[in-house]
Amino acid sequence: MTEFVSPGGPLPHIPDDLTLTQFILDSTHERMPIRPQGATWLVEDATGRKVGLEEIRSRVFGFANALNLKWGISEDDVVCIFSQNHIDYPTVIWAVHRLGAILTGANPSYTPEELAYQLSIAKATVLIVHPDALEGALVAAQQVGIPFDRVVPLDTIRGPRSSTVAPDLHQLIAYGLAHPPNFVERRLRPGEGKTKVAFLSFSSGTTGKPKAVEIPHYAPIANIIQMATWWRVNDDAIPWENRRIRLGDIALAVLPFYHIYGLVVNLHFFLFCGMSVVVLPRFDFVKFLESIQRHRATHILMVPPMVVLLCKHPAVNKYDFSHVRMLFCGAAPLSGALTEKVAKLLPNADIGQGYGMTETSTSVSMVPLSQKTGTLGSAGQLIPGVRARVVKVDGTLAKIGESGELYIKTPSLALRYKDNEKATAETFIGDGWIRTGDAVVIDKNNDMFIVDRLKEILKVRGFQVAPAELEGHLLQHPDVADTCVVGVPDDYAGEVPLAYVVLSADAAKRALQSQAEAAKIKATISKHVADHKAPYKRLAGGIEFIDAIPKNPSGKLLRRTLRDKATRRQSQLLNKARL
Repeated sequence: MTEFVSPGGPLPHIPDDLTLTQFILDSTHERMPIRPQGATWLVEDATGRKVGLEEIRSRVFGFANALNLKWGISEDDVVCIFSQNHIDYPTVIWAVHRLGAILTGANPSYTPEELAYQLSIAKATVLIVHPDALEGALVAAQQVGIPFDRVVPLDTIRGPRSSTVAPDLHQLIAYGLAHPPNFVERRLRPGEGKTKVAFLSFSSGTTGKPKAVEIPHYAPIANIIQMATWWRVNDDAIPWENRRIRLGDIALAVLPFYHIYGLVVNLHFFLFCGMSVVVLPRFDFVKFLESIQRHRATHILMVPPMVVLLCKHPAVNKYDFSHVRMLFCGAAPLSGALTEKVAKLLPNADIGQGYGMTETSTSVSMVPLSQKTGTLGSAGQLIPGVRARVVKVDGTLAKIGESGELYIKTPSLALRYKDNEKATAETFIGDGWIRTGDAVVIDKNNDMFIVDRLKEILKVRGFQVAPAELEGHLLQHPDVADTCVVGVPDDYAGEVPLAYVVLSADAAKRALQSQAEAAKIKATISKHVADHKAPYKRLAGGIEFIDAIPKNPSGKLLRRTLRDKATRRQSQLLNKARL
């Protein structure tokens, strides 16, 4: 039996009787640097406001107390936060955990229908919302029966809505601090951290609509310790100048906190490492460059579309990046050519990639400490505590250098998909193993290369897009008789959705009348998606009419056939453009 293990050696102790909040705010660990008193934990990008540990603890208690006093939020209740990154986003997470409750983060670009779906699946009872997303949040809240007086704005709002929703976060914190404690913080029994749910993070898994991944407190704690061990954080045996992470480093947090990458790595791991985390509300490239320089950031986490801009945007030449010591890329593969370009742009920085999933909460592989620039095309090496099998099509285990589907066993594994036994059984295959749906090769140097996506999920700008979700929505359009959605490569987004559509008989007749009529039909179908789905789910790859969707005898879509067709089509278009 061929089984791959991390070259990083054994893990230190992973506490299984702490919540994530207690681990980050209240405890110590051999891998955790000790910050000096008064050190900055969080920085608000726009204002420069700095927040330290004592203020964080105070605000977390105040909000937790208010949640319990006003709505009785306690053990295993679910609170949803629907917001872009915000300096009080961690306050919400940690307050919810103080109460033994569960946090689910929703993408602020969701339509009301998409948000209502998440609220319904998660069974959320309170909704925390950024003022910019308030109107859509109220529509979704009404759809699922959350009273408006349980919708909490993160900041002060003006106008008629202010009297229909709950007091804002700042008012609730003041309310909670003005009253004696109304709750006793949950203390976990030994081992309970492995089963006590901390997050419901939504992932599309292998197919279909997003599923609620039940992540216990132990999983992100384990992953933080795995990453810290891999990069030898707080290891006195490593000279200061050779450390990838140093106490007092400054990290930008532009990756969204509702996404597992931003939540675990960009927020919790970097705070554990003793960094100051600068919170950016959203990704605006030029403002992002300004923030790097203004805060003299040392560590930047990105996804490939951001790296594309970094390598190609003319504004980059105006900024000084000499203080950047690390750029780490994840969520989707980064090409070797881009890696080389960004390494030249940031000569003082370590450059590398990693691989992970929501279901593994999060990192499985990362660039090793020994490599200043990661092996080109590699997703890094397995981090400590991870075991891997590469399973070939015939079910046998691949050897070094052979391709197959990646199976993972890790202490940071999620528990299951909430209320979805079928999907859980397909992915969480027992004895602590999970099928990733990705085809990989692990070479003799322990580098792992992602060579194909066996599962159907698209990765658009690092976000998961399930073709089945878009197909189900497209079939609601009166002109669509059948459809299949595939991903096509895109320089900026990595890949984007392209819909092959079989028209209804009436629409097919209209399309034959003229190119203008065919274009009009495509426009209405495209608008049907744009009006009801988040921007990254839109059909940026276009719409192609087709006589029939290829299927096997059992009726399963032959998606790969159409994906190959789309690849040939795109290649032909590029060749024409060159001519």
